Amino acid sequence: MDNHPISCFHLGEYFQVEGKLLQQQYKDHISNYKDWEQKDHAADWMVFPDNMGTALSIDETALSNGELYTIVTNKAAKGRKGTIVAMIKGTQTEQIVDVLEKIPEGLRKRVEEVTLDMAANMISAVRRCFTYAHQVTDRFHVQKLAHDAVQEIRIKYRWEALDQENELTAKARQEKTIYTPEVFSNGDTLKQLLARSRYLLFKHHSKWTPSQKQRAELLFPRYPELKKAYDLAVSMGDIFRKCKTKEHAFKKLALWYNEVEDSGIVAFRTVSRSIQTHYISILNFFINRSTNASAESFNAKVKAFRATSRGVRDISFFLFRLSNIYA
Repeated sequence: MDNHPISCFHLGEYFQVEGKLLQQQYKDHISNYKDWEQKDHAADWMVFPDNMGTALSIDETALSNGELYTIVTNKAAKGRKGTIVAMIKGTQTEQIVDVLEKIPEGLRKRVEEVTLDMAANMISAVRRCFTYAHQVTDRFHVQKLAHDAVQEIRIKYRWEALDQENELTAKARQEKTIYTPEVFSNGDTLKQLLARSRYLLFKHHSKWTPSQKQRAELLFPRYPELKKAYDLAVSMGDIFRKCKTKEHAFKKLALWYNEVEDSGIVAFRTVSRSIQTHYISILNFFINRSTNASAESFNAKVKAFRATSRGVRDISFFLFRLSNIYA
């Protein structure tokens, strides 16, 4: 079963004890925080070699005031005890490498796979510390790039619609008339149609609700470039869903590149270049179909734990409590 942390404030309320005092008593006397072997450097780094596995994830999270920490986790622990392999303050390559090299080389050589995003610092650190592991670029980061390109086009059209409506409204005032915008069959005006189409453009058309399908039928004939961009994003997702081998995916990616070039959509050329830069680690997804979802899920747990603690006042003590649960 997963652990469900309870803050001292909530525990204090339950037993009618002042929460702040209970927390101080726990820190100073009840817990073994004073004797914790990583206490002196926990705010900068902590490492747990015993939690090493053959499949790892690496990601970043914000603890307090936007302060970023790099977290390395063991996939096999599934977000429970034994998950945290290392936590490092900062995201620079040298900071990450210095801490990960504290793990015995023999253990690091056993790592077969590391999932990560496209951040250059993470890629470099993994290459240097886990020399025998193949890197897997998270498929959801790749798909997000494609969807962001679609949203960029939608937003551009929305601003154009807003400008047009403002101009027509101003012109109507000068002529002492009332401007009435066009209303489509679903009740949307043009600017509403573009604003309310945001979510349907993130979804596969097979999962559209009836109202989203109706909205798409109104949107795409008016903006064919947006339809073309949406189809490119969907076909990118289909590569990850349908391809079973690296070879098959490689061929489909090559065809997708050709479609991007033929489309002439500038935003997708940027996406295409990013994929070309990372295509080896992207194709490694098709070995075990691994993603960085476990790291994202663990980040959510850290944020939830931070919320139950009402923020992070003492970083070392916060990390001590976190490590007790997940390390």
